[in-house]
Amino acid sequence: MAAEPLSFGSELKDAFKPVNSWVSHGIVWLDEIQSFYRERSLIEKEYSSKLNQLARKYFDKKAKRSATLSVGESPHMTPGSLESASLVTWTSILNSTEILSKEHETLSVELLNQVADPLKDLAARYEDYRKRHEGLATKLQQERDLVYAELKKTKEKYDHQCKEVEAARVKVEKSFDSSKFKAEKAKQQELLDMNNVKNTYLVAINVTNRHKEKYFHEDVPDLLNSLQDLNECRVAKLNAIWNRSASLESECHKRCNENLLSVMSEIKRNLPYLDSNMFVEHNIATWNEPAKFEFEPSMVWHDTDDIVVDEPAQVFLRNLMTKSRRSLDEIKPDVEKKQREVESLKAKKEQVKLDESTGQVDAEVTRALFNSLEEFIVLDNKKTTFQMEIDTILLAVGDIARGASTHKFKSASFKIPTNCDFCQERIWSMGSKGYTCRDCGYSCHAKCEMKVPATCPGVLDKAAKKAFKEEKRASIAVNSQPAELGNGDENASGISRSNTMTSTLSSSHSSGGGGLKSMRSVGSKLSKSNSIAMPARNRVIAPPPEKYAAAPPPPPETIAEMPTDDNLVKGRMLYTYNATGEGEITVEEGKEILIVEPDDNSGWMKVKCGLKSGLVPASYVETNPAPSERPMSAYSSSTVSIAPSITNSTIGKKKGPAVAPKRGAKKVKYVEAMYAYEAQTSAEFSMQEGDKFVLVKQDSGDGWAEVELNGVIKSVPANYIQILD
Repeated sequence: MAAEPLSFGSELKDAFKPVNSWVSHGIVWLDEIQSFYRERSLIEKEYSSKLNQLARKYFDKKAKRSATLSVGESPHMTPGSLESASLVTWTSILNSTEILSKEHETLSVELLNQVADPLKDLAARYEDYRKRHEGLATKLQQERDLVYAELKKTKEKYDHQCKEVEAARVKVEKSFDSSKFKAEKAKQQELLDMNNVKNTYLVAINVTNRHKEKYFHEDVPDLLNSLQDLNECRVAKLNAIWNRSASLESECHKRCNENLLSVMSEIKRNLPYLDSNMFVEHNIATWNEPAKFEFEPSMVWHDTDDIVVDEPAQVFLRNLMTKSRRSLDEIKPDVEKKQREVESLKAKKEQVKLDESTGQVDAEVTRALFNSLEEFIVLDNKKTTFQMEIDTILLAVGDIARGASTHKFKSASFKIPTNCDFCQERIWSMGSKGYTCRDCGYSCHAKCEMKVPATCPGVLDKAAKKAFKEEKRASIAVNSQPAELGNGDENASGISRSNTMTSTLSSSHSSGGGGLKSMRSVGSKLSKSNSIAMPARNRVIAPPPEKYAAAPPPPPETIAEMPTDDNLVKGRMLYTYNATGEGEITVEEGKEILIVEPDDNSGWMKVKCGLKSGLVPASYVETNPAPSERPMSAYSSSTVSIAPSITNSTIGKKKGPAVAPKRGAKKVKYVEAMYAYEAQTSAEFSMQEGDKFVLVKQDSGDGWAEVELNGVIKSVPANYIQILD
C-alpha cells in the first residue's frame, strides 16, 4: 500500500532554504540524466562493452549523490542504506543497461532526439521555475523585513517623543512666571504627540505580528507547497521520459524485453510524492514559532501597553480608522481581482503542467503566475495592515468613526500664503505640501492631518468655504483669549487687567457708549458663530504682554491687497503722504507697506503698497512696526478693552514732519518708446512712439525690460525703447 503524500507547507516550518536546495539538486540532476542519454547514444555503437562501462560510471555517480538526492545536504536523520524512490528506479535502469550490450544505430539517433533534448529543455525550464520561487521567497522576506523595520522606526520615534516630553517637563520645572505657562502648554502638546506616537507604535506592533503570522503560516507554507509541486511534477515528467527511453530500447532489443518490462514496472512504482515523503521524514525537526512582538516602554518614560483613549487621542484614532477604512475599501477590489487572477492561473497551470506537448504554454503560465503572485502579496499585505489597524482601534475604543463627519482630505500644494486651519501656522513655502478637504476646503499641514476633529460641515460652495474658514479663525481667536489663563495658576503671572490699561482710558469713557455697544455686538456675533457659552462675568484677566506681542493675522482683504514677499522688509506709514511729483505714490496713515529700496541717506525710500510702488519720505515710515492692536478679550463689560478703537476714531490725522528735498533722492530713470508696439499678453504694455515710462529693470539678456506706468509694472521689448537723459 502506497504511503499517503505529505505536505511541505504543513510539515516543514520555515524551511525554504533546504527545500529549495533539495529541489535545485533534483533539477541539476536532470542535466546528468541528459548527459547520460547523450553519451548513451554515442556508446550504443560500441555495443555491450561500452554500455557496461557507462552503467558502472553512473553507478559511481549515483553513489556519490545518493544521500543528497534522497534526503538533502544536511538531514536531521541519516538515511543509512535507504534511497529515494527515484534513485531505486534509477538503479533498475542502470542494471538493465548492463544487459543491453548491443544497440542499433537507430536507437542511438532516437535516444538523442527523443530523450536527451527533452531533458535539456526540461532542466532549463524547471530551473527557471525554481529561480522564480527563490525570487518570490526573497520578495516575501523583504516585505516581512520592511514591516519589521517600520516597527523599529516607530519604536525609535516613540522613544524620541518620550525624550521630548521629558525635556518639556524639565523645561516646565525650570520655567518661572509668564514663561511657565508657555512651557506647560508646550509640554502638554508634546504629551499629546507622544500619546499619538505611542498609539501608532501599538498599532504597528499588532500589524507586525499579523504580518509575521501571515509570513510563517500562510506565505512560506504556500511557497513550500509550490516547490513540492514543482519537484513532483519534475519527477512525473522524468518518469515519462524514462518510459519513452525504455520503449525505444524495447523495440530495438526484443530479446531484452523482459528486462525492460521490469524497468518500466519499476518506474511506475516511482510515484512523484515518494521522494518528497522521504525527504520530509528525514528532515522533520523541532521548530518554535518566533515570539510575538510586545510593547516596550521607553527607558526615559514609564508607560503601559494600554492604548491612550483621551479626547485628543480619540480624534487621532478616529482619523486613523477612517483613513484605514477608506484605504481598505479602495484596495479590496484590487485584492479580489488579483486573487481571482492568481487562482485562474493556478488552475490553468494544473491543466498543462504534466502535458509535455504544452511546454511553451506551461512556461508562459508559470511566468504570469509568479508575476501575479508578487503583485498580490503586496496588495494583500496592505489590506492586512489596514484591517489590523481598524480591528485594533475597534478593540480599544469601539467604532468611534461611526456617524462622524470626518474631512475628506486630498494632498495639495500651496503656492500662496496659507495658514493651517488646525494650528494656525503658515503652510506656504517653496514646494510645501499639505492637505485640503474636498468638501469644505479645510486646509492643514501633513503633520496636523490626523489631529483634525471630525467637524466637516459637508460640501460647501466657494462663499460658504470662506465663511467657514472665517468662523474657524474667529473660534480659534476666542479660544486663545485670556480666559485660558484664568484656569491656570493665578500666581504664575502678576499682570492683571489694571496693569495692561493704556492711557486712552479717559478718552474711552468720554467718547460715550456707541463704541462699547459696537464691541459688544462683535463679541456676541463671535460667541454665536462659534457656539461658545461665555460665563457671566464683568472682567477678564488680560494676557501677559508676550501673549499678544505678534500682530493678529490680517483679514482676507489685506492678504489679497498686499502680495507677500519674504525678502522685503515690512513697514507702516506713520503719517499720510500725498504724492507731489513723478515716481511718488500716495499712502494713507497706518497702511502696511513693503520696503522695496531703503533710504540711501537721501531722505526717500521706494515702497510698495498693494499693487502700486513709488517713493515716499523715509521719515514717514516706521520699519518693522510693533502690533497696532491688542487681541480682543472673549467677553467683557468693561470699557477699557475698547479704548484703543475709540481713541483712534476720535483723534484726527497727524501731520507728518518736513519732507527732505528730492535732490538727494533716488534718481528715477525714464524711457521713451522709439516704435509702436501692440501687447501680446496681459503682462506687456502696448505703446505708441513717444510714450514715456519709468524704467524698473533693464534688459537682463532675454530681450525684455520692465517699466512702470501709473503704478503698474509690465514688460516691453528692450530694443523698442531708449533711456532719456
